[in-house]
Amino acid sequence: MTINLIAFDGDGIGPEIMTSTIEVIDFLSTKLSLDVNIEKELIGVKSLKAFGTTLPEKALLKSKEADGIILGPVDHNNYPAKSEGGLNPSGVLRIELDLFANIRPAKNYNNVQSLSKNMDLIIVRENTEGFYADRNMVDGNGEFSPVEGVGLAFRKITKKASLRIAEEAFNIANNIALSRDKKIKVHAIHKANVMRLTDGIFLDACRQISSKYNDIHYEEMLVDACAAHIVRDSSQFDIIVTTNMFGDILSDLATELSGSLGLAGSLNSGENQAMAQAQHGSANDIAGKNIANPISLILSASMLLNWLGEKRKLENFILASSLINNSVIKLLANDKNLTKDLGGTASTQEITKKLINILNHYI
Repeated sequence: MTINLIAFDGDGIGPEIMTSTIEVIDFLSTKLSLDVNIEKELIGVKSLKAFGTTLPEKALLKSKEADGIILGPVDHNNYPAKSEGGLNPSGVLRIELDLFANIRPAKNYNNVQSLSKNMDLIIVRENTEGFYADRNMVDGNGEFSPVEGVGLAFRKITKKASLRIAEEAFNIANNIALSRDKKIKVHAIHKANVMRLTDGIFLDACRQISSKYNDIHYEEMLVDACAAHIVRDSSQFDIIVTTNMFGDILSDLATELSGSLGLAGSLNSGENQAMAQAQHGSANDIAGKNIANPISLILSASMLLNWLGEKRKLENFILASSLINNSVIKLLANDKNLTKDLGGTASTQEITKKLINILNHYI
């Protein structure tokens, strides 16, 4: 079975870290007979200059036909207005492909300086509604100005979206509990003391799903308290499930505390497709300097390989993902293998070569 992936370099450091990621996948594809075909398409600033849009219809169509997507970082904050072709590729792809779950692990690595201890958590974030005004309406935008000097924004929370993100979180928790043979906690993070209706819908859904998983410990926590507790003692969290904006903020907090956003894998998943996406931005200030950390996108691709392995019953894909994760742990244990964001001097290309050497040793 040939697995077809679409890769988008994106902006800034995107082309550099995408090259590293594809080199790793190509190596494993050869060694483990993965039979992966990767096709590149243009998006972002380069696409805007070439086609007048940051997300051409051709790229969107091929994304819908592919088994999976690898998306490099995009500089959408600096894109022109939507009417001028400045679409946010990440937001559009999440909605068009119904990638409702954004899964973001955060963990400590030996030898990587961090502001946390014993962190090993996963944030499961609803991906299609909430405060994100560019994707929470069937038509138009959820943010508008009725009169000059006044801005209004809608927050949409639905029972359907809340139920399926809660189910995703508890399913992940259950799989971890089975593999580790330990009690796993799911924290539902909310602000229901202020937004009683919308977060009430979300919490009701989480409680409904939690009743099906008697072996999973369920707790609820206010989002501001959760942020404080992640800083104070992140080890108390296993799985965090929350709405869109809360999850976006908390995941950046957690991964930066764990060492760097450069280590933050991220997967956007739906029923039939998934998209690997580095959690960090395009970092235009270091683009082209060969100093970007490629680990975030590589770990994101690892999550995609594992997702494909589980969905398509492909054991070699699950093995490939495990090998990447273990190789990253071994890579980071050596001071000479740390990029600038981790306090080291290793280049993007050096990190890629050393990671592939470690993978080759394991295989």
